[in-house]
Amino acid sequence: MQPAGNFCVGKSARGFYAAQRLIAGEELIMEMHGNTILITGGGSGIGRGLAQAFHKLGNQVIVAGRRAELLRQVCSANQGMSYFVLDVTDPESLRSVVGQVTARFPELNCVIANAGVQRVQSFDGDEPIDEPAIEHEIATNLLGVIRVCAAFLPHLRKQPSATLINVSSGLAFVPMAIIPVYCATKAAVHSFTVSLRWQLKNSSVKVIELVPPYVATDLNRAAGSQRPAASGGSPMPLEEFIAQAMQELGIASEEAAVGFAKNTLAASWTESSRAIFARLNHE
Repeated sequence: MQPAGNFCVGKSARGFYAAQRLIAGEELIMEMHGNTILITGGGSGIGRGLAQAFHKLGNQVIVAGRRAELLRQVCSANQGMSYFVLDVTDPESLRSVVGQVTARFPELNCVIANAGVQRVQSFDGDEPIDEPAIEHEIATNLLGVIRVCAAFLPHLRKQPSATLINVSSGLAFVPMAIIPVYCATKAAVHSFTVSLRWQLKNSSVKVIELVPPYVATDLNRAAGSQRPAASGGSPMPLEEFIAQAMQELGIASEEAAVGFAKNTLAASWTESSRAIFARLNHE
């Protein structure tokens, strides 16, 4: 059983996402202020960066992750945030946290499924593959996203307007071979998100895919030393990524791609692909 969520005293939740506003001629999917947002993998890297950015805009932010000490540090540095210890690979942990979060924060109207791991995996040698590591990577990156979406959707569908944001990767569209399992899981997250968006198209829940490039975080450190220059060059500084990601999320788009990820997205998820998807699904 997971411990109760911990609260850092500060601002209360305010408001919901605005419906179908227009900015610069584009439909605005997300109202960036006054929401109640849960972010998995919120103790470090992209998750922490997004949490801090949304917090500064006046949102009630809840961070979740496996490492309580990191979560406490985030809350201590950002008065008003809350945290829950959550392992997305553990269905019981998720059920417990969903119950606690929705009871304490009934205004919750946005969930960002961000938790992820990345490992270099080699299949060209004589050593056996590390099956437990591969299973954990799949359980975190893919099953974790599916479970988080499924667990929170009954609550989100009750809101007048809500948003699910699944974090994939530019490598979902064009893989980097030294991290094959990671790339495969992110490709599956993209596919799942496209189908989820279609299934929820007549609901109050918007579904967005956030597509990061190579970002300077602990997640990418193992593969970074082996990454060729042609793969996107040096990592994008985290602060720069967060600033651009917030801009992209504020503009209507099914995908919010940043930096080099715009190139890989465009190379694979083309207008032709979208048209075929529409035909397959009778749109």
